Amino acid sequence: MLKNYLKIGWRNLMTDKTFSVLNIIGLSIAFGVAILLSMAAFFDLSYDRFHNNLDNLYQVYSVEQNVKGQEISTSHPMPLTPSLKTEVPGVERITRYLEDGVVVSYNEKELILDGLWTDEDFLSMFTFPIIQGDSDHPLNGLSGLAITEESANKLFGSIDAVGKVVNLAIDGKDQPFTITAVVKDMLPQSTIDFDLALRLENHPSYQRIKENWGNRNHNVYLQLQKGVSVSEFEKNTQAFTNLHYKEGIDDAIRDGAHEDANGQYRQLRLLPYMDVHFTNFTNGIAKVARTYPYLILGIAFLILFIACVNFVNMGIAKSVQRVKEIGMRKTLGAQKKHLFLQFWSESLFVFLISVAFGILLSVLLLDSFKSLLQTAVSFEMVTTPTFLLSFVVFVLVITFIVGGYPALVLSKLGTIQALKGKLETNGKNRVRDLLMVVQFGIAIVLISGTLVLWSQLDFMRNKDLGFNKEQVMAFPLDGKKDSYQLVQLLREELRNNTNILSVSGSDNILGRGKDGSAYTSVLGFDYKERGVKTNMLVVDYDYTETLDLELVSGRSFERRFAADSLSVVINETMAMELGEDDPLTARIIMDDSITYSVIGVMKDYHFQGLDKAIEPITLFMNNNWDLYYAYIKIAPGNMATAVDEIKTAWTAIEPNTEFLGSFLDENVDRTFRREKVMTTMISSGSLIAIALSCIGLFAISLLVVAQRTKEIGIRKVVGASIVSLTFMLTKDFLKLVLVAFLIASPIAWWSMRQWLERYAYRIDLHPGYFIAAGVLAIIIAVLTVGARTVGAALQNPVKSLRTE
Repeated sequence: MLKNYLKIGWRNLMTDKTFSVLNIIGLSIAFGVAILLSMAAFFDLSYDRFHNNLDNLYQVYSVEQNVKGQEISTSHPMPLTPSLKTEVPGVERITRYLEDGVVVSYNEKELILDGLWTDEDFLSMFTFPIIQGDSDHPLNGLSGLAITEESANKLFGSIDAVGKVVNLAIDGKDQPFTITAVVKDMLPQSTIDFDLALRLENHPSYQRIKENWGNRNHNVYLQLQKGVSVSEFEKNTQAFTNLHYKEGIDDAIRDGAHEDANGQYRQLRLLPYMDVHFTNFTNGIAKVARTYPYLILGIAFLILFIACVNFVNMGIAKSVQRVKEIGMRKTLGAQKKHLFLQFWSESLFVFLISVAFGILLSVLLLDSFKSLLQTAVSFEMVTTPTFLLSFVVFVLVITFIVGGYPALVLSKLGTIQALKGKLETNGKNRVRDLLMVVQFGIAIVLISGTLVLWSQLDFMRNKDLGFNKEQVMAFPLDGKKDSYQLVQLLREELRNNTNILSVSGSDNILGRGKDGSAYTSVLGFDYKERGVKTNMLVVDYDYTETLDLELVSGRSFERRFAADSLSVVINETMAMELGEDDPLTARIIMDDSITYSVIGVMKDYHFQGLDKAIEPITLFMNNNWDLYYAYIKIAPGNMATAVDEIKTAWTAIEPNTEFLGSFLDENVDRTFRREKVMTTMISSGSLIAIALSCIGLFAISLLVVAQRTKEIGIRKVVGASIVSLTFMLTKDFLKLVLVAFLIASPIAWWSMRQWLERYAYRIDLHPGYFIAAGVLAIIIAVLTVGARTVGAALQNPVKSLRTE
């Protein structure tokens, strides 16, 4: 029986090759794209899932009440971790986490590695397998060092590294460390990433701030004891917080802050570690959002849905042409179940062929897809039992619908009616029309999203950020030499170079550099008996000149003023925060009783992303604080040569350190990576959705024209023009597209409005985006249907009238 069904199914495929090819092409593309997108989504959703203690691991963050509302911080003071472990019940393990680059040398080899400064419990809490050395207590001693496989190979040429002694440049001095363990390389879906791990007590700043509750510079993770709930632990920390943060709480009350719902002014909270990768702390709220991977899955589903709609529509439409066959089979004794099995086996056959081609297509496109999304996806993401079972169920359901619906409709026909080949439809097919409306509605939503996303991305790329991003190159000041010495050596190397206009440095980067760094430093102090917070930036001479930052009053730092080490330059927002009529009269007293004078006010510039409003920022020039990045302004006209000359100068100064220079416009562009990927994905989804919709629309138009061939001939004989015939055949499809537009536009508007809300600086969401999407969909529909209907209208009426 099954063999017979397969034979008939193959014969029907070969009989109507056009429909078979259209079905298989549409489904193959959909399956191939859906597999790739699903891999990307499941890869993102799998972040940090490999840790054995995941259900009990948390990141500690603090929620503070201030006069402006609620503020969240993930940075903590050095004494918090040991105090929390001994004073608050429920802590199984706890560790501090501070990332900082470190220069590692072994014999003649010197590398800059990503250092993780942490506590002994770290490798017991997180699952980073140790493949060599002490697997129980690798960080038990202060001079012990755990290193990854990749780093061991770079330093020693093999992973046989346990027991070897290396030197780390800490605070300008080489200190020996013994490698106690080799850690398996990080999985790509790990939020935590490091090259080597060592005890936090070795960090240059540790001794200076180990008892300071006001200086926060690291993250804290903890593992709760079994049986201890998050709410119970957070409640237990209230007395602890009120004791150790009393001074800050008193200042908040003095400034007019209001207590939270629990009557607290500061509260320690726990964020499940499985949510860390997906959490965004904005406006004093911890928002856990897996929007990105679910958006990818949504696009995959929509593309697959459109292809399946085509398949269902064509299956239903083709089944009408098989009424005589059904009548004959019923005459010979076929029952409903036999008709269903016949239609179902045929649809399953087409699906299986398409799945095979889809898998082949995904294999061929995998490398390009990984490059496009900059991801490390693999087929392991979609070979899990859950995914495979879901896929099998999906195939069975869709083929069941395609096989079951026509079988149900046609099996109700009387045998005589079926043998006549007539199916009373009253000219209507509500199921087909509904599916086509949904199909084009999806396409219009995706087109609208593409137009809005591209506009927002273009807006962010071209917005005036208030600094020179085209001519300024920045790179990290890695190496053993003092950072100020490095900047000065660069000045001397490039002094007589006509391509170089100025050289400066700072302790932070604008945008995201090639080393992947991006962070902020926030400083709080009292000003006229009220608390003030500002972003702080340590700079060298010529910083404002190098970046073309505009001064609205006062001056910048100048070498002829020796007292500038006790001066600051602020932006307009900071000036408003101080509240002085003349900001240049302000005197700021820090915690260590040092007074800084405001000597200049800069025009506001975007030193953070465009998803944030411009905040206060204060520039310091204090040689006691390190610089981490060099900034070099290049003369226009010969920039490629200038870049080579800068690289040569850096190599002469630090021959063992990689040059990671990039222009600021590149750095800013890197901050848009998620937006660029999302835009590319939705754009690609729109193109595929439109292409698949066109395939379905073209196939349906073929059937409609075939069904109305005799009518077309009669109308031409009685004088109907080609234009009127084309309009007659096209108008029903255009009505469906118009209905789809009316339904899809509000959905697209709401979705895009929600997405744009996350940006402090954004485009205006005007109706033009959605009208353009609707017009584009109508034009595509007209061209698709018109390609067949015009041909039918031009056909010789004699030939049409001969067609039965």
